[in-house]
Amino acid sequence: MKKETDVVIIGSGIAALAQALKISSDKRVLILTKDKVPSTNSSMAQGGIAAVVDKGDSFSSHIDDTLTAGAGLCRAEAVRNFVEQAPDRIQELLDWGVNFDTELTREGGHSVRRILHHEDQTGAEIHSKLWQQVKQRSNISILENHFAIDLLVNKKIEQSLVGPTGIVGAYVLDKTSGEVKIIKSTATILATGGAGKVYLYTSNWSGATGDGIAMAYRAGARVSNLEFMQFHPTCLYHKDSRNFLISEALRGEGGELINSQGEAFMKKHHHMGSLAPRDIVARGIDAEMKKSGEACVYLDMTHKPVEFLKSHFPHIYNKCLEYGIDMATQPIPVVPAAHYLCGGVVTDIYGKTDLQGLFAIGETACTGFHGANRLASNSLLECLTMAHNCALHLQENWAELEAATQLVPEPQPWERPEETDSDEMIVISHMWEEIRRLMWNYVGIVRSTKRLQRAQHRLKNIKTEVKEYYSNMKVHADIIELRNIAIVADLTVECALRRHESRGIHFSLDYPKTEDQSRDTIL
Repeated sequence: MKKETDVVIIGSGIAALAQALKISSDKRVLILTKDKVPSTNSSMAQGGIAAVVDKGDSFSSHIDDTLTAGAGLCRAEAVRNFVEQAPDRIQELLDWGVNFDTELTREGGHSVRRILHHEDQTGAEIHSKLWQQVKQRSNISILENHFAIDLLVNKKIEQSLVGPTGIVGAYVLDKTSGEVKIIKSTATILATGGAGKVYLYTSNWSGATGDGIAMAYRAGARVSNLEFMQFHPTCLYHKDSRNFLISEALRGEGGELINSQGEAFMKKHHHMGSLAPRDIVARGIDAEMKKSGEACVYLDMTHKPVEFLKSHFPHIYNKCLEYGIDMATQPIPVVPAAHYLCGGVVTDIYGKTDLQGLFAIGETACTGFHGANRLASNSLLECLTMAHNCALHLQENWAELEAATQLVPEPQPWERPEETDSDEMIVISHMWEEIRRLMWNYVGIVRSTKRLQRAQHRLKNIKTEVKEYYSNMKVHADIIELRNIAIVADLTVECALRRHESRGIHFSLDYPKTEDQSRDTIL
C-alpha cells in the first residue's frame, strides 16, 4: 500500500502536535505514531515550561542561565531565538486552552521563578489540549500503531538523480496488520523524541529508543553530541517502579537531598546545593552513593505541610502513597536515571537537516539550544519554538521542496522475509537488555576510556548480530527498536570517546578538565 501526503510527522509528542497545528491548513498533514498518541515523553513531563512572563524577569537572565547550564557549548543564535519567542508560544498555548497555575515555580539552574506549570502534570495538560485541537483540523490525519522503519532516500530510489540528497517519505510498519506501507511526502519531520531506553534506568516511556536519530543517520544525516545524555537526579527508587520521575520542582520548593544518615550533602558539590544544574546534582548523588555504598539517596519534603504537597504535587504525592511512601512524613528514596538527550540530529533553528525535505524537531534534534547540559524546563519550550520555526520555513520554501519531490519516481515495494522464528524473539529480548545494562555500567554518569572501549567492542558484535536478525527475519517492532538502540548506543560511545575533556553532563575520569575551546562532536 502507498499513501501520499504533503507533510508526514513521525511522532506524536508535544513537538509533533504543535508542528501539525502550525502548518498551513491548505497542506495535508499525516501524523505517524508507533503506539497510541498519548504514549510520549513530553506528555509525562511534570515540571513545566520556562519562559520570561514576569516583570521581574528578563530575556538576558533566561539566556544567561541557559548558557551557564550549557557549559560553553550552546549556540547563541538558538538560545536567543527560542528564549525571545517564548512569551508568544505561551500565549498560543493559552489560546489553545492550556491551563497554567497562577504561581510560577523555580527549578535547578534558574536564577528566578520562571517556570509555568499545571500542578505536577504540565506535559499531560499541554499534550491533551493540543490533541483536542489536532482532532478538529480537517487537514490532519493520524495513523496510530504505525512504526517508521526507514526513510525514503531519493538517490536510493533513483541513482541517476543529480542535486542534493533528499528524503521523500518513509517505509512504515502497520503493527496491527504486519503490512509495510510506503508513505510518500514532500516534507518529512522527525519528532520521535529521545533515547532514554538505551539505558537500563530511565524516566522515559518504553518507546524512547532513538528511532528518528537512527533513521536519519542511516539515511546520511549528521548526528551530534550524543555523549550528552542528561541523567535526571531524582527518579523514584522502588522495586515496583522503574521510571517514575520526582520533579525538580520539589527542590525548587525547598526539597533537600539527604543521605541515609539524614545529612544534606549537595553544598559540598555546588554553592546552589540541591538546586544546582542537573549534571552537578546527578554526579553529587552518584558520588554520595559510591561513598556510602547505599543504593539510593533521599529527597526530603517533610518541612512542607501536607496540604501544600497535595495541592502543588498531587500526582507525585498520590503515586508515592501507592508505593507506601508518605512524602509529608518521610523522605522519598531517589536515584539518577537517563532522562534527556541534549544531542541528536544536526539541525538549524528551523529543524532543517543535511538532507533536503527532512526536518527534525524537539528532543530528536541537536540545535545547540541545550549545549552540554539542558537547563530545566527548556525542553518543552524547544518543542514549541522549533515547531513554529519549521512551519515558517516550510511556508517560505514549499515550492522548492515540492519540485524536488516530483523528480523522484515511485519507490519499490518493501521486500524482506515473510517468516519469523519465534524462538529467536527471546534472543532479541536478551540483546535489548544487554545493551541497556552495558550502557548503564560503562557509559553512565561517570565514564572512563577503558569502560567506553569495552562498550564499543561489545556493541560492534551486537550490531553484527542485529543486522543478521533484521536481514533474515520478517520485520517486527521489537527488531526495529533493537536495531535503533544498537545504532544509537554505538554512536553515543563513539561521541564519548572523541571528547577528550569533561564538560557539562559528560564527565571522564581520564580527562577531568574542561578544554578552553568548546567544540561539538559530529558524526
